[in-house]
Amino acid sequence: MMDWTDSPCRVLHRCLPRHALLYTEMVTADAVLHGDRARLLGFDAREHPVALQLGGSDPVKLAQASRIAAEFGYDEVNLNVGCPSDRVQSGRFGACLMREPKLVADCAAAMRAHTSIPVTVKCRIGVDDQDPDQSLRALIDACAEAGVRVFAVHARKAWLEGLSPKENRDVPPLDYQLVYRVKRERPDLTILVNGGIETLEQAQTHLGHVDGVMLGRAAYHNPMLLADVDARFFGGAPVDVDGAVEAYVEHVARQLTVGARLHPLIKPMLGLYTGRPGARLFRRHLSEHAPRDGAGISVLRDALGFVRERRAA
Repeated sequence: MMDWTDSPCRVLHRCLPRHALLYTEMVTADAVLHGDRARLLGFDAREHPVALQLGGSDPVKLAQASRIAAEFGYDEVNLNVGCPSDRVQSGRFGACLMREPKLVADCAAAMRAHTSIPVTVKCRIGVDDQDPDQSLRALIDACAEAGVRVFAVHARKAWLEGLSPKENRDVPPLDYQLVYRVKRERPDLTILVNGGIETLEQAQTHLGHVDGVMLGRAAYHNPMLLADVDARFFGGAPVDVDGAVEAYVEHVARQLTVGARLHPLIKPMLGLYTGRPGARLFRRHLSEHAPRDGAGISVLRDALGFVRERRAA
């Protein structure tokens, strides 16, 4: 979810469910150590609970980055062993590390030794010509031996040669049953399933077999999906959607007063009213006016008028 689940996205999502764990976009350990930490790691306090997702393959650097994550106040640090992009492969991190379970375990052990917050792993079931029955178990067993207790498994292989990152999200077949079997074999571990999950009804079905469900693009493209999460899964009260949207509008207004630009703040809202009357006008108004220099909160409020007027009618 690089360039997607930035802080504005996470604040918007937090306005809908209060209890779901949010994940950052992946940040490399090198970037944490040598880059602009305030920009890369800064987050709004309302995002809690929130996990920092790290990429890398150097145990020392990942350990240092994990310590910094804890200092910034993150609730969890997650090692990404699932991203298949060319940029990730050239840096020897992401899904290509499925071939090196011992190295991943060494990285996780070093991370755990340098931070008190939980260290978790996100992975694929395998890459290229690996046998998923072997590759997934090898990675989980090695990392569990290093003390990792939580695994988020994207239930597809990644093909590092021949498929684009986009195709790797759709083309390789899903194997949820393998993830279910691993959970039955390792009841001591917390196993989350990811990949191809579009509805909360599907998530409910998966929860009959595993401990948790991770939503990615489904939640980004249709944030309103998250409005029912608390009531359905955490025993909470139904979300007041208008109140949640207004809370985010107030957040946007505050950010504008300290020099933020409107366009990055409204980007995660574009799918908010997908399938609802006025959604197209809402998106069009924001797309046309938000990128302009000096665009203010009135642009967002005018856009919201299109969906609210249609609903009132």
